[in-house]
Amino acid sequence: MTHSSDFHVYDTTLRDGAQQEGLALSVHDKLAIAQHLDDLGVGFIEGGWPGAIPKDTEFFALAAQQLTLRNAVLAAFGATRRPGTTAAADPQVVALLESQAPVVTLVAKSHSRHVDLALRTTPAENLDMVRDTVDLLVREGRRVVLDAEHFFDGFLDDPKYAVEVVRVAAEAGAEVVTLCDTNGGMLPPQVADVVHEVIGTTGARLGIHCHNDTGCAVANTLAAVEAGATHVQGTLNGYGERTGNADLVTVVANLVIKQGREVLDPVRLREATRIAHAVSEITNVVPYSRQPYVGASAFAHKAGLHASALRIDPDLYQHTDPVAVGNDMRTLVSEMAGRASIELKGRELGYDLSGRDDLLARVTDRVKALEARGYTFDAADASFELILREEVEGARPHYFDVESWRVITDARGEETATSEATVKVVAGGRRVVATGEGNGPVNALDHALREALSSAYPELMRLQLIDFRVRILDAAHGSDAVTRVLIETSDGATSWETVGVAANIVEASWEALVDSISYGLMRQGIDPR
Repeated sequence: MTHSSDFHVYDTTLRDGAQQEGLALSVHDKLAIAQHLDDLGVGFIEGGWPGAIPKDTEFFALAAQQLTLRNAVLAAFGATRRPGTTAAADPQVVALLESQAPVVTLVAKSHSRHVDLALRTTPAENLDMVRDTVDLLVREGRRVVLDAEHFFDGFLDDPKYAVEVVRVAAEAGAEVVTLCDTNGGMLPPQVADVVHEVIGTTGARLGIHCHNDTGCAVANTLAAVEAGATHVQGTLNGYGERTGNADLVTVVANLVIKQGREVLDPVRLREATRIAHAVSEITNVVPYSRQPYVGASAFAHKAGLHASALRIDPDLYQHTDPVAVGNDMRTLVSEMAGRASIELKGRELGYDLSGRDDLLARVTDRVKALEARGYTFDAADASFELILREEVEGARPHYFDVESWRVITDARGEETATSEATVKVVAGGRRVVATGEGNGPVNALDHALREALSSAYPELMRLQLIDFRVRILDAAHGSDAVTRVLIETSDGATSWETVGVAANIVEASWEALVDSISYGLMRQGIDPR
């Protein structure tokens, strides 16, 4: 069994992951993400390129004062010295030392054509650049990782030179030489063959850094480990330029759960789902629901056949226990689901429906009839729970009566359109008329409804509409098509989704909005007033 001390889990979210299109991290963001990565238990956190990027220089300065790492060490990223100088005289190399990072990761050219065309120097000088820079950093007490950029492409073009870069770096004192599939074009058999050959030729400790352009970043990383690599690099949630980097959680979960390699503390791995989603909040990148292991759909079951088996033994249709990565099994309610799905979903929501065949039949028939009209309860758990409560208890909690609502959108000339909504309700024993303004009709209705209910239910101030999605169900009918709206609402701690369907997009939105408010009050244990 491999233990974590014998194996490096190296995260580059803050540097390589930050190159993702549309992703911009502040220094505060990077400090917060670093703390989450440390909680996950990674061994190395690559913080950025001090000396080249002012924000990264600031990050290392603040990290020394504010960041308390229990599991990881910080790594500063930089390049080997420039041609025609010495490492000690190169300002960027000096900046790496001044960062005070205990680990320095150097990127070096290992593709002879890149040496010629990008560095505009000779292959021999590039080897001197590697040797000189690694030697200086090691003498200054730094642990050195060398990232051999474009290694696999370089190996295919000129294997002798690519291997020589690895040999020189290792002999100069680099702790690890990481073979980089920088263009992301390799496949697992190629990676395995190259890693095996380089280890056999050089005896160096090798790492692997894969991009996902063939969709094989995780598979390529695992192939490299199988061939002898003992250092894996990746990013949380697979962030990175183009199609991203190897998703580090997927890599580590496969190594720990599938292969029994204790490359990360299994107890810390149980925090993976929470941490992956927490980082998504910081980066403002919507979590990918189908992400392996930690996605919201990773252990979600829809088909009725599956549900029947899951009721007997959950492991029959799950490749592993979701608890191992801090996730949970979910049963999706849809037209594909039978009574077993409804029973499982009820149990998940706290309703014991076993043996209640008539009730199960009613709920199943109702769900299927609604879905035939365009509703979906795959994601809209809150709307489904309101339906279930009606059937189980005879009625859902009735917090208010809607007398009428209307919304007007007005634009003058080239000015931005604004919306104003008026809502008339009866709540708390009195009739209330309220208006609200917003940057769209749904936003205006949301404000108006909250205003109308605020005196009877001040708890609504905790709720916030955080997402709004529209789907046209029958595009062939053009503007007459049926519209489905999903609204996600949060109370600051958790969130829920509700669904509305109508020919009119505003009407569908209103239905989902009313459900979201009713569910939010019910969730807080509020009694109708």
